[in-house]
Amino acid sequence: MGFPKLRVLLAGAVIFTGACSFDEDLWPSLSASEPSAKTTTETAQPEAASPQTASAQDAASQQTAVLAANQPALGSTKFVPTGVTPGDVTGTFVGKKVQELRDELQKLQSSILQHNEQLQSVRSRIVESSQQYHGTIAAVKSRLQVGTTRGNPVLVQQFNTAQQDLNRLSQDIGEMNKLSTGVASDSTLASFLTESVRAAFKVSGAVDEDHRQLAILEDEVDQTVVLIDRLHREVTEDVRRQSTWIGAEQRNLVQISAGIRQGESLGSSLLDAAVTGRGPSANQVAAPADTSGRRPLVVIRFDRPNVPYQQALYTAVSRALETHPAAVFDLVAVAPSAGGAARVAINTNKAKRHAEDVKRSLVEMGLPPTRVAVSAKTLAAAKTNEVHLYVR
Repeated sequence: MGFPKLRVLLAGAVIFTGACSFDEDLWPSLSASEPSAKTTTETAQPEAASPQTASAQDAASQQTAVLAANQPALGSTKFVPTGVTPGDVTGTFVGKKVQELRDELQKLQSSILQHNEQLQSVRSRIVESSQQYHGTIAAVKSRLQVGTTRGNPVLVQQFNTAQQDLNRLSQDIGEMNKLSTGVASDSTLASFLTESVRAAFKVSGAVDEDHRQLAILEDEVDQTVVLIDRLHREVTEDVRRQSTWIGAEQRNLVQISAGIRQGESLGSSLLDAAVTGRGPSANQVAAPADTSGRRPLVVIRFDRPNVPYQQALYTAVSRALETHPAAVFDLVAVAPSAGGAARVAINTNKAKRHAEDVKRSLVEMGLPPTRVAVSAKTLAAAKTNEVHLYVR
């Protein structure tokens, strides 16, 4: 089954295939310095370091603002009850009941005050951890955008710090979720008080003062019920939105981790494009398809160690997903058929390992593993072990 629009993309596969042959000249320098052969430029480099540092700081500041804007805002309401109005002792049975209900309302409002203090404390911690997280991630992303060494230890340390900040945020959201459970218990008690006050009006033997105090108490209970409802709704909404954001950031950290290993930014997660399409479900792994007569989207030739295929692979796959978000990919390990049975077997195993490495890279980039079907074959035209990626 062909995709008309995809032919334009596949026609450009020659470019990606060429890029995946990986001659050094095809890859621009991602560092601040020129290639090592140009020693005069290298010696002059320290003079330009200051403007670059200032530029990097500006970029990091802009990144921080963007990242902070993407995080949902927390609620800002402070939930403070209005208090309980005291009443005179009437000496009647209903009067005693009013005093008991008044004491229960005071306990309930004390619980609300305690929950409010916990909420404000958790919110403060979330804001603090969020600011630290955004600043650290912005610095990492800005450095990856201009390029750096593979596995830069400074970025690794910053990444670990950001991960700790995100873990603290997740723990704080867990505390907020527990708080939501406590507020729900307050809501149950408030409902009981509401029914008890209404029932007290029907008890005989009351004096006018009892009913006057009951009316005041009923109004204060109703106000407390409204306050609890607002508190529970705001906390629940905070938990929902922040949990969704943290889940997205955890996926982004996987993408950033892959970028640190490569020393450059790979772009946004492929999941952002893939999630909009249906594709196989989470429990349904794509089955390999016949690739005979099909042109590969990418050909990676493993003719030397540490072939830098990741950026070209990411570019090709992201463009394919832009055209067809529900696309499924066939990853084929290709080994040369020449050299005898023993040599073919060795090359086939090597090609399969390369294919698994490529699939791992795709998953790190955010592509769901169910979208990738892995198979193997030998090819007479192949001169070295290769991995072919097809789109369908």
